[in-house]
Amino acid sequence: MLTTLAVANYRTLRKLTIPLAALNVVSGENGSGKSNLYRALRLLSATAQGGVVAALAREGGLGSALWAGPETLSRAMRSGEHPVQGGPRREPVHLRLGFAGERVSYSIDLGLPIPSSSAFAHDPEIKRECIWAGPVLRPASLLVDRRGPVVKVRQPDGEWRIATSTLATFDSMLTEIADPQAAPEIIALRDQIRSWRFYDHFRTDSDAPARQQQLGTRTVVLGNDGRDLGAALQTIREIGDEEALNQAVSDAFPGASIRIVGNDGRFSIEMSQQGLLRPLSSAELSDGTLRYLLWIAALLTPRPPELMVLNEPETSLHPDLLPALGRLMATAARRTQLWVVSHSTRLISALEEQPQCTSIVLTKSFGETSVAGLGELEKPAWRWPER
Repeated sequence: MLTTLAVANYRTLRKLTIPLAALNVVSGENGSGKSNLYRALRLLSATAQGGVVAALAREGGLGSALWAGPETLSRAMRSGEHPVQGGPRREPVHLRLGFAGERVSYSIDLGLPIPSSSAFAHDPEIKRECIWAGPVLRPASLLVDRRGPVVKVRQPDGEWRIATSTLATFDSMLTEIADPQAAPEIIALRDQIRSWRFYDHFRTDSDAPARQQQLGTRTVVLGNDGRDLGAALQTIREIGDEEALNQAVSDAFPGASIRIVGNDGRFSIEMSQQGLLRPLSSAELSDGTLRYLLWIAALLTPRPPELMVLNEPETSLHPDLLPALGRLMATAARRTQLWVVSHSTRLISALEEQPQCTSIVLTKSFGETSVAGLGELEKPAWRWPER
């Protein structure tokens, strides 16, 4: 489980360190930085997919993604005695992302390239990457250290071995070092991050993939567009927790049940509801009902990931469904770490009732996002590796 998330100089997240639990709910007013925090997590996951530089390019490049305010905000600036203004830089330009885990932790530092005549002179470079044991970085706990093109791996006897000295500045060591004997920590961390899942705004319009009959195969992970909903639900019935599936449906829709119909290998969904003479097909279900079934399929996956991130899951759901959704999320959080970004006070309240939940309320002042009520003494211990 991740115990800390740290972000520095990414959009409004100038210097953010957040404690994490098994179930985390992120809330705050519009513009407080919820979307930026979600995007920072997506960017962090891209390091293990080989696409962190490309992901930054889609955001307009490093210059667009960097914190736009001054390097430091003095008390005089915050009090209004002095105008907010920049000054001589004390540190190099960098965008930093990292997390601490119960077993291992990781950070990546992206910065500006050395000026050159290359047509790609605006591409960010990975300046440093580190993996260390435990949640707090110490010299003795460092396991893998990448500076520029050089990656060093600590050996069991404590000595360092160079894994490569020619790593491209735009490639993460998580994707380029693939020797399980020489660098098992890199392989394990890469697989951990690659297991993360992100679900954001399922389509439920009349042409949505989830409403169409689909050729079904065993589906232990629901697709991001929900096109394999029928197969995912049937997989839960056969090799997952069928009782939890039935309970989730009846909790949200008392007296209702669902059935997966197979026709020449193509799966479709039928829902029987109290008072109706025939079941309704997926094409007839309301947007909210279909979206709730999608959340059931995602959260009750037979192959839970290390981390699952849900962005505004309350969209199109009737407020009366949100307590049931909160209970479903609490069930899922027993098997996977869950991160929920929400605007709904009713869903937030339902999640905060769960003992394993951490509530992260974001606020923004002088363009900078912070966690409400989290003082310096309450922040988890975190140190960034120096360049």
